[in-house]
Amino acid sequence: MTPIEGAGIGSVVVVGTGLIGTSIALALRQRDLRVFLADRDAGAVRLARELGAGEDWTGTPQVDLAVLAVPPQFVAQQLLDLQKQGSARFYTDVASVKALPLAQAAQLGCDLTTYVAGHPLAGRERSGPAAARADLFLGRPWAYCPTEDAAPEAVAAVRELIDLCGGNAVRVDAGEHDRAVAVVSHAPHVTAAAVAARLAEAPETALGLSGQGVRDVTRIAASDPALWMGILSGNALPVAEVLEAVAADLGAAARSLRALAGDGTAMDQIADLLARGVRGTGRIPGKHGGPARTYAVVQVLIGDRPGELARLVQAAGETGVNIEDIRLEHAPGLPLGAAELYVQPEAAAPLSEALRERGWQVAN
Repeated sequence: MTPIEGAGIGSVVVVGTGLIGTSIALALRQRDLRVFLADRDAGAVRLARELGAGEDWTGTPQVDLAVLAVPPQFVAQQLLDLQKQGSARFYTDVASVKALPLAQAAQLGCDLTTYVAGHPLAGRERSGPAAARADLFLGRPWAYCPTEDAAPEAVAAVRELIDLCGGNAVRVDAGEHDRAVAVVSHAPHVTAAAVAARLAEAPETALGLSGQGVRDVTRIAASDPALWMGILSGNALPVAEVLEAVAADLGAAARSLRALAGDGTAMDQIADLLARGVRGTGRIPGKHGGPARTYAVVQVLIGDRPGELARLVQAAGETGVNIEDIRLEHAPGLPLGAAELYVQPEAAAPLSEALRERGWQVAN
């Protein structure tokens, strides 16, 4: 096939039509690439095709790039099978761990000159092709881990894939990648699951008192356990090291709380942990990258009715204020909630006044 003008890749096969694979396919279709779809689950392929993600792939013709959107433990064998068939000029994957697939690919005798491991750091709690979005990767980090064997053309093809999907390419060593995602993704997921597990048998009174805080902490725990077992087993040691450090902090906090009644200084360790938490949160990059920004919050009460949030966003837009983020908090048992509009600090007062003038109830 002839690549599109001005680009190195014009055709792609996506093997694995789950959330990530289908989202990549949708993004590439928006850029007018020819996309083929393959998956053991014929129903998943059919749904992805109906969503406009591409067309069925029968093994031919050869494409420019094969994207392996399969669990980490299956990447190497899938790569070997495709390379034996001459399916593509270049290959990449999107698994959440990188050292394991690379080691297994080397052991199987895969051609590492045409393969560049990759990992887009984007996702949702929902899985499957129905949850896919063409804009899933916009502005999101996308790690790629070329080995010394990787041909420059293979690296360029993967860089182009990342650009076409709107991701932010980050070149990193495979081992460094796995240690990094253990800190920022894998261990946080296990920690969130541990907190959420406490809710499984919590009394109804506790659940009735739950607010946005517990939802924020446990949100990612709703992801598919089977998917995460594959991820964690592929990055077991780095994740274990982070969890041991977290457990040490939590253990020290628990001991301090037990000793609090008899020793007023016991809270020092907890205060130190909370302060370190604040510093750590402050180091998380902002939505445009770089240092995190501190935003002001304008809280507006809205009815739980169709179109209410859209009306609020339109009203805010009419004021000329840019909304940096929006969060919703529902009021249990009541047909209303609160929309939290995150804006630049200097814009909070003008926005609040303008919304009140338009009839919105803005909290003080």
